[in-house]
Amino acid sequence: MQVNQELLADVVLDTTQERGAEAKSQEKITYENNKLHKRLCRLVGQAIGDFNMIEEGDKVMVCLSGGKDSYALLDILMTLRERAPIHFDIVAVNLDQKQPHFPAEVLPAYLEKLGIPYHIENQDTYSIVKRLIPEGKTTCSLCSRLRRGILYRVADELGATKIALGHHRDDILETFFLNMFFGGKLKGMPAKLQSDDGKHIVIRPMAYVKEADTQRYADVKQFPIIPCDLCGSQENLQRKQIKGLMREWEKKYPGRVDNIFSALSTVAPSHLMDKNLFNFRDLAIDGQARPDGDIAFDDEPCATPATGVISLHLDQD
Repeated sequence: MQVNQELLADVVLDTTQERGAEAKSQEKITYENNKLHKRLCRLVGQAIGDFNMIEEGDKVMVCLSGGKDSYALLDILMTLRERAPIHFDIVAVNLDQKQPHFPAEVLPAYLEKLGIPYHIENQDTYSIVKRLIPEGKTTCSLCSRLRRGILYRVADELGATKIALGHHRDDILETFFLNMFFGGKLKGMPAKLQSDDGKHIVIRPMAYVKEADTQRYADVKQFPIIPCDLCGSQENLQRKQIKGLMREWEKKYPGRVDNIFSALSTVAPSHLMDKNLFNFRDLAIDGQARPDGDIAFDDEPCATPATGVISLHLDQD
């Protein structure tokens, strides 16, 4: 009898310890999830402030595709709207392009549950793209142009003053490299953009957010993700190459991708070769010191400090 009681006590103790470990594990997960949410709010808020994306009285049209990034954008903007010192409205918009097997009921049900104003625009761009693009070719370029034109029209009809897209930091970097490697241009994807017709302002509040964070946030929030391969289009192979290159850099050289992204907002026009960006033609001796002159070359960004070298500090009279 004594032995059975001791065994029972051991079982109770083990069960209590297991429950305690599970509780601590759950507390850690909750803590990390809250930290992720705070980080996303901080980064999105910082981007909005840096580029003056949202102003008093704005009506922000959030383009909701059903992917992880646009879900995260809507969720974070709704949080910031409650905390912001200014008033702005949000309307979610989805373009149903009539792709086969598109689950048309998913987004309305999700948005109804949120209690947020929304609009579903039904336009059969799928048939247009399939008719014009040969089988096996990437349809994304034409599809995005058609989608952009429709969304601009919808923004007018809804009275939206800003159009918010869910592009994140990785999207911006990939576009920069695509333009440089394949288009011969130093051109990226700006955080704030005026449309070609001058009638719309497009904003990307997730500009400072890493894709890995949006993926984890989508997992935490369990967004009802709609796959982006419904049209059967092949993935843009060039963009796929760039994604692989960036992943390799991040793995082998941590911090390199962050430095490249930082470089997009730290530009020295006098040390590039765009004659329209800097007036090289009229550059002449004027006897004035120039902070953007050849002194910029004194700090070599790629130099590796040698060990055992004594730094020389020169006194200036």
